[in-house]
Amino acid sequence: MGIKGVIRPDHMQQNKFALLSRELPTLTPLKITGIEEELDNVDLPDRTSASGGRTKQFEIVVTFALHHRLEIEALELWWTECEDPVSPLYKKDITLAIYSQSSIDDKSFLLEGMFPIKRGVSDLDLDNDGEMVTQDWTFKVDQLLEV
Repeated sequence: MGIKGVIRPDHMQQNKFALLSRELPTLTPLKITGIEEELDNVDLPDRTSASGGRTKQFEIVVTFALHHRLEIEALELWWTECEDPVSPLYKKDITLAIYSQSSIDDKSFLLEGMFPIKRGVSDLDLDNDGEMVTQDWTFKVDQLLEV
């Protein structure tokens, strides 16, 4: 019987992560929405469901600091690859690296076939005390692989 609430040494903190790619600089987002991968399912004639066997494409929203100029410029170039005429290299494989305290138990996921579909700037307000301006990017991802 374990003790409830005990954190083992070398846990992974929610604020230690990065997005890595060969084609882009290291991206250090402020926030990534939860990642949920789902399997296709089919409805059978007897009104039951069965697995379709394949994973569905899914979306994630990633928030970046607008003043991280190099990262934002790289994202903007990637955006242009997705516009008409669409580049054959617009889909990228991005590694989500999650770091543990000692780096011994780091975890990585491959976001395969990722590309941007939406971008926007955070709300602006003169009454704000000086919080940083952020930019949300929505991406489609073909598949999530544990690496």
